[in-house]
Amino acid sequence: MYPVHDVDAILLLALSLSAKRRPAELVEIIAAADLTQGAIPSVTKLIESFYRLSAYGLIIEMEGGYTLTPDAQQMMAVQRKKADTPERIFGIKECLADYNLNGEHNAILLTEEQLGAAVLAHHASKNTTGRNLLVPKPKAAEANQRPGQRKPFPARRR
Repeated sequence: MYPVHDVDAILLLALSLSAKRRPAELVEIIAAADLTQGAIPSVTKLIESFYRLSAYGLIIEMEGGYTLTPDAQQMMAVQRKKADTPERIFGIKECLADYNLNGEHNAILLTEEQLGAAVLAHHASKNTTGRNLLVPKPKAAEANQRPGQRKPFPARRR
């Protein structure tokens, strides 16, 4: 696949997170992209990336959502599980550079209104008090004790 853009790798990574069990809606894909990158790519870049990846047969639309094709799932399966996000994006870009188009595929044409509404819905969901499942869990505060040190028993009452 030539040329390979960063947003293509980010979109594939976001789809692999959001469409594990069922096809993901646009809002879920935007939330996963925000989680992985810390920022949402521009709407025009996302539209171009959806078009490019679907024309190459890596993304398909089904059941009102979007999911990865078996070729894209295989690309994601070869990525290291313990790699951090920049390493994963680099690995995905390498796989995309080596990918060859097999046959013709239907391209997904999204509009700015569709993606803009998804981005606004994601921003609105961040401000609500409901629980967002795509937000990383905070780490528990560790006690300032040395390993192997026990707490003293409380004083006995007489």
